[in-house]
This record gives sequence, structure tokens and C-alpha cells, in this order.
Amino acid sequence: MMQNDFGLISIIMAAYNAEKTIEQAINSVLSQTYTNFELLVVNDCSADRTAELVKSIASKDSRVHLISNVKNSGVSYTRKHGLEEAKGSWIAILDSDDVWAPEKLEKQIDLQRKTNADLLFTGSAFMDSEGQSIGWYLHAPAEVTYRQLLKQNVLSNSSALVRKELYAKHYAVGDDMHEDFAIWLSILKEGKKAYGVDERLLIYRIAKSSKSGNKFKAAKMNWNTYRYVGLNPIEAAYYECWYMVNGFLKYRNIRDSKKK
Repeated sequence: MMQNDFGLISIIMAAYNAEKTIEQAINSVLSQTYTNFELLVVNDCSADRTAELVKSIASKDSRVHLISNVKNSGVSYTRKHGLEEAKGSWIAILDSDDVWAPEKLEKQIDLQRKTNADLLFTGSAFMDSEGQSIGWYLHAPAEVTYRQLLKQNVLSNSSALVRKELYAKHYAVGDDMHEDFAIWLSILKEGKKAYGVDERLLIYRIAKSSKSGNKFKAAKMNWNTYRYVGLNPIEAAYYECWYMVNGFLKYRNIRDSKKK
């Protein structure tokens, strides 16, 4: 186990009707080899046992905190609520249906110390909605610039580790776009780079019920993201083509892996 002298990391987990997956997600956080963190689970007025399950875990581990929205507000507002409560100088995001490998934070911290990075991410493995592993793996480039990220969002939200001040400065709210993508683009637009750990440190669950599960809706949200960060229609159309091609290749690889 590594020393915890990196400082407190605030992990934000938005949760809505997540009773089937949230315990696995939380346990993957509690299994981290870097232990100086707080886990802020923000319950967006779930109608199932989500809050009850989180309360049970929190009663046994003081690092876990349950926060509740007053009304159902959507994922981007829900994460913002977590950000407002965060005490750490670094923010990590984990969706309530995804899972981290135990060394996820430790390996990102090691890379941050080598690069002095402001934004880090990891490679992504995949599982289906039932938790069955999918063989294909999304590699994490060593470095990503603004223009490179415009062509394909290789920075999975649940893999991010980012300085809180930057995350707060560029936080984007809007469920009609990929708000996480908008945040990363806005940060890199300052001239910064994102640094990747090319290992399967995130296991991403592919759920058709997610807001980006519908490919046509996802493409429209991507267009809205490009416009949000300031691209004119011609630039947005150019990068939307890149998005569609890379998205097709990505999901073809995932589909082919399921058949094996």
C-alpha cells in the first residue's frame, strides 16, 4: 500500500435507482490501495433501495457520505451537488454502475507526480448490463491534446482524476450534451494535456438505458457539446464526422468481442 501523502481525493458518485450495481461500485472504491479519499454518493431521489444500501455501507466506513437531492435533477446537476460538498483538492468520478481496479488511484497518482498533470485518465475495459466481461479494451494514449480529444473522447468520465479548481472552473451543466466531455475539452482548450495510464483500471458498464445508449441521441448530444465549447458549425461538422467514424469502430469492436 502506498503512502497517503498525495492529499484527500473527493470521489463523486451520482446515483439514481442504482440498487443493482451501486454496492459493487462502492466496494471497488473501498478496495483502493490509496486510502485517503472521501466518497460522496449523491442520491438523485431514487425510488428503489439505493439510499438504504449506501447508508448501510456508510455506517461501517466513515469515508462514505450519502448526500440527497431535494428533487430529481439529472446527472449533471447531481454531480455538481457533490462538487459543492467536496473537501479534497482532487476530484475523481465514478458512475454508480462502473467499477475500478484496486490500483486505479495509486497508478494515477504515480503518473501525476511524474508529469505534474492537472487531468489524468485510464484505459477502459467493458462489461455488459449483467456484469459479464467484454473482451475488447479501449487504450489510453499517453497524452491527449484539445484537438486530439475533439476527434474522439477517449477520456472516460469514470476514469478521470482532475484538480478540483479546474473541474469547478469548467464545470458544465446540461443533460442535452455530454457534459463530462465538455468539461475535459474546456480544460484542454487552455493548452493543457490529459495524461493516460494505459491499463484496464476502469470497467465500464454498457447499459442501453443510459442517456447515451441511443446512438442517434448520442450523436446529437455530441454536436451540442462541440457547439458548447465554441466550435462554429463547420468545425463542429468536421469533428462530428470523426466522432461518428471512431464511434462506429469502437462499438464494432465491442460487438465483435461479445460474439467470441
